[in-house]
Amino acid sequence: MSVTAPAALPRVTVVTPSYNQVAYVGETMQSIHQQDHPDVEHIVVDGVSTDGSLEVIREYEDRATVISEPDRGQTDAINKGLRRATGEIVCWLNSDDYFMPGTLSAVAAYFRDHPDVMWLTGDCLIVDQDGKPIQQPVRWYKRVLRRFPPAVYLGVTNAVAQPGTFWRRELHERLGYLNEDLDYTMDYDWWLRLLSVGRPGATGRLMAGFRIHDESKSGSRYEQMFEEDFRTFRRHNSSRVLSLVHRAHNALILAAYRRIK
Repeated sequence: MSVTAPAALPRVTVVTPSYNQVAYVGETMQSIHQQDHPDVEHIVVDGVSTDGSLEVIREYEDRATVISEPDRGQTDAINKGLRRATGEIVCWLNSDDYFMPGTLSAVAAYFRDHPDVMWLTGDCLIVDQDGKPIQQPVRWYKRVLRRFPPAVYLGVTNAVAQPGTFWRRELHERLGYLNEDLDYTMDYDWWLRLLSVGRPGATGRLMAGFRIHDESKSGSRYEQMFEEDFRTFRRHNSSRVLSLVHRAHNALILAAYRRIK
């Protein structure tokens, strides 16, 4: 009796927006190019870095498409890469974050084996500038939230880990690209738009490391981020009750951030 060989794993495109992250971009690049998935397309969109980042990035130019030109910010850079992507599965990984070993092959296998799933989200470690795990209660809290229906955990807060989230490229034909009017919550806006085509696949696998440091948006501009977060939520949800819950949740988290600072 013949045994049917499993279908080939789909190509995964990783877009990396980059600007002046020389302290971290080397680890980002290495984490992508040491993946064991055989079909990875990597597109780096650099906003003309001046700190030596581009020199580090160009060390991988034989394995990555490198674009260095002025842009209108992070979201514009991500969209440039997504529009050039050829992979069936796409994502973005910021130039201060990194993938865990085996992430992309696991993601590709998941989408191959679940043809009806349009997007997938997993777990993500939160680390400081030295790569030391931090905010473990935040990570655990979001893991608990993700056990509820996505309409709940994306209504109360953005419980989806951006570096651990992937989707089928064909969705851009239906939904467009990231909202370039948003500086902080273009990911949250995108998850809410993805939710309109179905709930995400979910895995407890640790996919990536998300870095918080003094220069990162999450580390230095959290008040502006939470204001934009609420506006983004309201754009997609008119529930008065859920709005009150979301606003109260943001206030509690913001108060905790201020105590930490």
